Amino acid sequence: MKKSCMIVLALVGATLMLSPIPSPSVALPAERNHEEQSFPGKDWSRASPESQGFSQPGIDRALAYAKNEGSTAGLVIVHGLVMAEWGDIARKSNLHSARKSFMSALVGIAVSRGQLSLDATLQELGIDDETPSLTSTEKQATVRMLLQARSGIYHPTVYETAGMKASRPQRYSHDPGTFWYYNNWDFNTIGAIYEKATGERIFDAIKVLLADPLNMQDYLPSDGRYVGGGFTTRYPAYPFNMSARDLARFALLYLHRGRWRDQQIVPANWVDESTRPYSDTSTGGYGYMWWTSMPAHGQRTKKMALLRPTFWADGHLGQYAVVVPSLDLVVVNLVDARLTSKHMGQSQMEELMWLVEHAAGVPDIGSEPGRIDLSVTPTQQN
Repeated sequence: MKKSCMIVLALVGATLMLSPIPSPSVALPAERNHEEQSFPGKDWSRASPESQGFSQPGIDRALAYAKNEGSTAGLVIVHGLVMAEWGDIARKSNLHSARKSFMSALVGIAVSRGQLSLDATLQELGIDDETPSLTSTEKQATVRMLLQARSGIYHPTVYETAGMKASRPQRYSHDPGTFWYYNNWDFNTIGAIYEKATGERIFDAIKVLLADPLNMQDYLPSDGRYVGGGFTTRYPAYPFNMSARDLARFALLYLHRGRWRDQQIVPANWVDESTRPYSDTSTGGYGYMWWTSMPAHGQRTKKMALLRPTFWADGHLGQYAVVVPSLDLVVVNLVDARLTSKHMGQSQMEELMWLVEHAAGVPDIGSEPGRIDLSVTPTQQN
């Protein structure tokens, strides 16, 4: 009897030695649950900062900073879970230039469907404008150049800030593709090209191709409007309103390289291509209507405060949807001009991001809060 027990015990011991022993820090059921919660359902799932490895006092500090600087609504999302929120996240307000990243997504879908070619020239597409009309050289600009804000076309346009008008280069001063200038003529014209190529209104396309698959809770096509230029230009701007919680779904889509659950909404290669820098800016780089923390060429400068690879949609007054892939992190910030006279420039957004990342105890690649020069004036947008 004793001999039989010893044999059984030996076999059990051998089995345990051969079987992998999970690390005490790994909870397999929690991992499966995490995968299920990577995307929100009808509403967002929430988690405490501590459960996600963040400091509650650190997150409180980040939120206090955002609200003090003028933010009227926002969310911090880690692993697809809302870890912090402030303001009325269901209230819709003007995204201003953050709308352009949505247009980038729509163009990517159209390109994947064969409705539009990035290498098509304006001449091939029949694009011209009011007097003074486009020259033959200007008409050699391509769809790709418009997405990159490198068309070299400095025709009068609409829905610009005073800063954009003041910094507009002289007409005909740069050939297509040779110079970056944040150009509303490019962005407005790409909207008209998209509508002609697809036969879809921009605001309807956002609803069908993005809002519905992502189960956005608030967006309606009636939230958008066209702002025309009369005899100035043929191509209107296309601003629209959106809630913070809906904007966060769009940012999460891009965090997952265009995938939402088991459906590829925006082609993954398009997400990669459009969030890669092609031009240097004073604080990083610029892709296809997305801003990036990394420059396209050369060394980083002291003004480039976001040191981790990061990309974001960026709108006038402080509309941001920031994606940090290495931290599985999304931060959304809105500033509704109807609720405050303050605004948040890029430097304030960068400080907010530093505070959020610092609350996670991630390797500190900056220095101390307040290290960012808040006197730096970011590119003015609308």
